[in-house]
This record gives sequence, structure tokens and C-alpha cells, in this order.
Amino acid sequence: MTTKSREHLYGTSVRMSAERARDARREADELACIAWSQRMLGFHGPAQPSPTLGDALNAGFRYLEVRCAGCDLHSAVDLTTVRRPKTTPIHELERHMACKDCSQVRGRRYKRGQLVALRQTTISANDPPSVWWPGER
Repeated sequence: MTTKSREHLYGTSVRMSAERARDARREADELACIAWSQRMLGFHGPAQPSPTLGDALNAGFRYLEVRCAGCDLHSAVDLTTVRRPKTTPIHELERHMACKDCSQVRGRRYKRGQLVALRQTTISANDPPSVWWPGER
């Protein structure tokens, strides 16, 4: 007489629970990224607390939109190429953002980047830059 193995008894329920947990983490990360982006667009901050790089990438938000305060240039930074630990909060990237055009005019690295929002797609003609609040250009 044989007994059923633990894999046979509990394997399916363990796999189903792990799948539900993965989906719940993804949904929680997505909601955190959406809430942060709406707070940044609607109230112009505060940037803290912000989701981490890993949370943004897990939720499918691959790009961070940054605006230069000097020349009003909007650009999208690909978060998959950022060389920081995945536990780094998004707001800590702001101090490393520098506008290339303003830096060339000044002759040195000039940091005037402002975080705007997390995006799933890059800035293009079909998907223009975000506006900070109603009434802005």
C-alpha cells in the first residue's frame, strides 16, 4: 500500500498561491506607480515617497519623464539602463539628472531636472509629454 506524495497532495495549491501572490504584487506595484505619477502631475510633488526601480519595472513602467527647468525640454529616461540597485527609490534619481543642452551652454554639467511621471512608453508624436497641471502649455 502506498501513500500519495506531498507534491501530489499540495503541489497544485502551492503553485496557484504563488501565482496569485505574483499577480497581487504586480497589481500593487502598478497602483503605486500610477498614484505617484498622478501626485506628481496633479500637485507637482512631493516626490517622496516614491516606488522603487524594481517596482516600476515590475509594473511595466519602463520610462521616467524628466523636465528641464531651464529650457523646458521633456525627455524620457529608460529605467532598464539605469545602473542603480532595484531597491533605489525613483526620487533619488532626480539629483543625477542633467540637461545636455543647458550643460553645453554653460560649459559644465548643469542639473535642473524635475521628475514629471512614470511612463509605459517613450515620448513620441503619438504619445506627447505630460502636462504638469491644467492651463500649462
